[in-house]
Amino acid sequence: MMSVGLARKAAAFGASAAMLAALAAGLVASPAQAATAATAKAAPKVSVSAPSVSAGDYEGTCPVKVNFSAKIKVPVKGKTEVAYRWLHGDGSKGKVNVIKLKGKGTKSVTVKQTITFKENVKGWEAVQVLGPKKVTSKKRYFSVSCQEPQEPKEVRSHLDVSVSARAWASPDSYEGVCTPGDKIDFVGLIETNRPTRVRYRWILNGEVADYGTVRVRDTRKVGFGISPRHSQRGWAQLEILSPEGASSNRAYYKVWCKDPAPAPAPKVSVSGVSKAGERFDMCNDGRGPGVDFKATLTSTGPTTVQYYWVVNGVRDHNTLERSVNGSLDVTWGIGGAPSSTKTEGTVELVVVSPNSASSGVASYSATCPPK
Repeated sequence: MMSVGLARKAAAFGASAAMLAALAAGLVASPAQAATAATAKAAPKVSVSAPSVSAGDYEGTCPVKVNFSAKIKVPVKGKTEVAYRWLHGDGSKGKVNVIKLKGKGTKSVTVKQTITFKENVKGWEAVQVLGPKKVTSKKRYFSVSCQEPQEPKEVRSHLDVSVSARAWASPDSYEGVCTPGDKIDFVGLIETNRPTRVRYRWILNGEVADYGTVRVRDTRKVGFGISPRHSQRGWAQLEILSPEGASSNRAYYKVWCKDPAPAPAPKVSVSGVSKAGERFDMCNDGRGPGVDFKATLTSTGPTTVQYYWVVNGVRDHNTLERSVNGSLDVTWGIGGAPSSTKTEGTVELVVVSPNSASSGVASYSATCPPK
């Protein structure tokens, strides 16, 4: 980063005296690193992306927080530990972190770090994976140029560029399920007295969230959105970096994340109870004909239905169970009475779970053919 002593380099990252001592003493190998060395030859293919940075070429007031992130991909079969650390452009190394993964297939994890810079810095950041296989990402170069706040000019001419900004949240509050996707959008309006290129950045709760350069003729809108995963409140502000320093008002917002409403329990109904057919083989044994019945169970969603049949006012003691998702036809049959040539009566289908339902009573009749 800066070609000065170790203490100066550590100060650029906001390091403490304890961190400086750790840098001077060197990194002590962790159990995860020792395990990595023993299994390096058999380790699966691991990859790590070049880090991304929230402000690659920053110019503005200091101190400033700069965010870095990178994505590590590793095949997982069972349980796997991913050990990694950040490498800094001044030659120092961050502490070793371990992420535990389980499952099967290629898993992807995003690692992050935030560094506060208090003075000018030019350098790079990279991620080094130590296990299950050692691999180092490409370097991501960045720079920080600290500038003193500009003093207002006492005298201005009609040729000087005048820039102003204002900001608002749209909507300024959200209440509901916090699924991926923008829930709060921040909009900024930049105004100039003549056409000019304007460099700006967005500050979200004290940290740089977005930046860019646009050409403005009279007015122009810029903005960004957030996708919160938890309830929060805060503010965003639009800062003009050039041609002159200016800041908008703070646009306040609040988010209340709620769990999704549970799906309603499936409901089952019964319809179409009737005689489905007759069986005359019993007539040869001096009995009335057998009768088969049918009905339709209809469910508003996937569920398991428990039901029973009632024939001539008497419940069949078998409680039957079927899986239903939509409509399902069910059947039941009875035998004929002894010393009879006719089988008749009433039939009903009753549902006991997941809710109570009944088909209503239906009459039936069947007679043995003459011999």
